[in-house]
Amino acid sequence: MIEQRSFASLGNANHGWLNANHHFSFASYYDAKRMGWGSLRVWNDDIIQPNTGFPSHPHKDMEIITYVREGAITHEDSLGNKGRTQAGDVQVMSAGSGIVHSEYNLEAVETHIFQIWIESNQKPSAPSWGARPFPKDERSGRFIVLASGFSEDTEALPIRTDARVLGATLKAGEQLKYSFANIERYGYLVPAKGKVEVNGLLLNARDGAAIHQEETIIIRALEDAELVLVDAS
Repeated sequence: MIEQRSFASLGNANHGWLNANHHFSFASYYDAKRMGWGSLRVWNDDIIQPNTGFPSHPHKDMEIITYVREGAITHEDSLGNKGRTQAGDVQVMSAGSGIVHSEYNLEAVETHIFQIWIESNQKPSAPSWGARPFPKDERSGRFIVLASGFSEDTEALPIRTDARVLGATLKAGEQLKYSFANIERYGYLVPAKGKVEVNGLLLNARDGAAIHQEETIIIRALEDAELVLVDAS
């Protein structure tokens, strides 16, 4: 089963400094049919205006992955971590037993991010944060694991859950195959850029594809495309 969730159908909250689109129920947006997808709980498509951002606030027992699409995000937290993550790169915050953090766009241009929350399966645990640049040419034509709860994914940022976050780029006309470990896995795919087909289902940029009970997906790029995929339990 693959269900297209068009960008136009997403929940939206425009706060001026932040224009947030929600793939799943979040804050004031509620849809009983979109409460999560397996252990994937949040996928927000956020546009943050220059010199604005999220002031300090707490989290607990959640793996929060930020994929930067354009611009850059600057992170600070109660552990003393501070870092700047730019377009194409990823940061991971394991909220664990509790952490307070802020996320600001200190750039002169808009910052566009996917903010992805996956429920932790390791409780209690100490909070942590990390970020990593990923060479853009390595994900051309194939998926690269950006964050993972599996020990064999040694090059990925670690998360404390039975899931992977993957990124890829495709040129128009290229195809990419991805196989799930079993059909009970939950996949959620969003093209950050470009138009693609997933097992023949059309997805425009920023649409979501909710995938379940599929052994394999074949993605065909109709335009140059940038993809983010979550493979979760």
